[in-house]
Amino acid sequence: GKHALGDRARKIDQGILITRFELPFNIWCGTCNNHIGMGVRYNAEKKKIGNYFSTPIFSFRCKCHLCDGWFEIQTDPKNTRYVVVSGARQKDEEWNPEENGGYAIHDTEKAEKPTDPLADLEKTTNAKRHMEDVQKPRIESLQSVSEHYNADPYSLSLKARKRFREVKKVEQKKMQSDNLLKGRYGLPASLSLLEDDEAAVQEAKAEWEKATRELHLRESKRRKVVPEAASILASSSRLVTRSSATQTPSSLNSLRTRILQNTARRTGASKYGGSSTISLP
Repeated sequence: GKHALGDRARKIDQGILITRFELPFNIWCGTCNNHIGMGVRYNAEKKKIGNYFSTPIFSFRCKCHLCDGWFEIQTDPKNTRYVVVSGARQKDEEWNPEENGGYAIHDTEKAEKPTDPLADLEKTTNAKRHMEDVQKPRIESLQSVSEHYNADPYSLSLKARKRFREVKKVEQKKMQSDNLLKGRYGLPASLSLLEDDEAAVQEAKAEWEKATRELHLRESKRRKVVPEAASILASSSRLVTRSSATQTPSSLNSLRTRILQNTARRTGASKYGGSSTISLP
């Protein structure tokens, strides 16, 4: 069958994988002696050739695009760089930080300076004292705590499961009461209700008492206003009655006079054959 990487794995049996490789620096081709700039990409044959401790060392073999020559570049984990092995030469562009006001690169392979044996002894003594005074008591306390909690795992598990059941019952009871309250007032099911605490209960009680006092105050004011309005209406009705009583005799006298005048006119008209129309002035 065909390999998953396709044509890139045509030399996989030799440990070679075709990969895209970009030149990390400027080089001169050893075959045609042409300059090849940094960043030019090639289809390189990648192969593992060794290890530096646990870091693998890879080799990249590329064919020059200006001629038929091949050149090889390898990784250098020790110095964190790339090295031209064959077929080309690297353009010398090294930069010395010490010559330009910088700091020298730390050399991990440089031999260390001889140390003072008395200073080493003092460090060793301080380390032993710290271990005896701080580290050892701490380790012993941790060990005693571990032994305490791991002495009887069955009883500890029994207590934990009992506590879990009690908490679960309380939570289920609270959930049922919350769902009942949500259904009563039409609240959404996703709404989370706050737990009742002493502060919230006292605050709600204070608000209730305040609203009750305000309601009683409004009711007392309304009760005081109603009798006053009733007395005002009663006095006004008495005044209207008195005025109507004073006006009634005069109106009755005027009505009686008109009726008599009309009767006299009608009698005279019927006697002399005139009209019987009653006229009210």
